[in-house]
This record gives sequence, C-alpha cells and structure tokens, in this order.
Amino acid sequence: MSSTLRSLWMWCATITAVLLWLPLLSILRLFDRKPPYFRAGRWFRLLGMAMVKLNPAWRVHISGKEQVARRHPYVVVSNHQSLVDIPLISCLPWEMKWIAKAELFKIPIVGWMMRMAGDIPLDRKGRGGAQALLRAKKYLQLNCPVMIFPEGTRSPDGRLQPFTDGAFHLAIKAQVPVLPIVLEGSHPCLEKGSWKFGEPQDIYMKVLPPVPTTGMTSRDTTALRDKVHRRIAEELSLMRNVSPEEVVSEARPE
Repeated sequence: MSSTLRSLWMWCATITAVLLWLPLLSILRLFDRKPPYFRAGRWFRLLGMAMVKLNPAWRVHISGKEQVARRHPYVVVSNHQSLVDIPLISCLPWEMKWIAKAELFKIPIVGWMMRMAGDIPLDRKGRGGAQALLRAKKYLQLNCPVMIFPEGTRSPDGRLQPFTDGAFHLAIKAQVPVLPIVLEGSHPCLEKGSWKFGEPQDIYMKVLPPVPTTGMTSRDTTALRDKVHRRIAEELSLMRNVSPEEVVSEARPE
C-alpha cells in the first residue's frame, strides 16, 4: 500500500473512530461527575489505543509498564517526537490526565472530548500556567497521574530538546515521583507539518524507574529536571546505539 493510500485510510479510520467515541464518552461522563473522572478519562485513552491498532504500519513495542502502580500519583514525562506520541502513550494501562496547550481544547469534538476526560488546558498567558499546575496538583492528591511533555513541543529532528521546569516543579511541590517515558521511532511516523504517515515503522516505548522527590524543595527543580533529561537521553542513546551527545539538541539544559 502506498504512503498516500495508507494515510487516507488512517485519517478516515481516525475520524470515524472519533465520531463513534464522542456520544459514548458523553453518556459515560454523565455518570462520572467527580474528579478525577477515571472512567471517562480511560474511555478517551482507549480511543488512542484504537488509533494505534487501526494503523497496520505501526509495530509498537512497550516495556517497563509492569513496574507502575495503576492508581499512583506520578508526574509522567516523555520526549516528544510526533503527534502520534499521544495515541501511543494512551496504550499504557493506566489513566492519567494530560496537560496540553489551551488551543487544543478549542478544536471541535477533540477539544470537547479532552474536557470531558478531565484533561488540563495550559494557557501560558497571565496566571494560566499557575492555574494548570494547581489543578494538576489536585489530581495528584486524588492518586491520579498527570502527563506532561517537558520539551513543550514536538522535536523538529527527533533529537531531545531542552526541558522546561514546570513538570519538575509540580512533582516537588506535590512530593510525588517523576515517571520518565522514552519514545523512539515515532518521529518519521507523522513528521511535523505533514499530513502523510511514514513508512512501516517499529516504535519503542520504555517506562523507566520512577525518580523520587521526597524531601526536595523548589531549589532542587533544576537538578531534578536535568537528572531526568539525562536518563531519557541515555536510554535514547542505547536505543539508537550512539553516544548520549548525539541524541540531544545542542540547546540542551546546562
């Protein structure tokens, strides 16, 4: 099957799945009225899992998930290579709330579903960032993990970009572990600025051991951020069989 035909199939299948999921999620949300909306959220993540299964070109290999308690307060962080990272991470067998830029919540249907699932819009203007972190902290207090891409946006070339402080500040503030996830192979699946899906691809997702924050203070945010950045870079270098320096953007954190 050509790339164009495969891409048309994938987009048609995805749109169909979204339209089928919306009314079912709406009904489920009526009976799931209290935070953290575990059932509604989990049903929304199953849409991502369905999208992955609908694409015959993605061969997904997941490791490390068995070490994670399903309802434990983690701040989950991952490198971000492509839009397909979102449905890929949704294949993990636990519910977590995603912090995402506020513009996504304005998209018809998808944005509505994100709100019904209890995901958290991040508006970088004014006090929007502080309000998002406060809401995330409340979820953590309810034993619901929170997911953040600390690079802030997709990598343009697949290399690991610098991390922002927000996820690590939140983890320290809530005194919960950081759970790093490493994704490799998703960058060519749907490159930034393109609507076409790439050639058949093996995609690897590895859940690393949690990084504790017990006893840390806000002064430790930078050290925690850089520690997690190094761990993800080291795992990426092993997956690619290159040095850690080769998988990291030159603009990495000091």
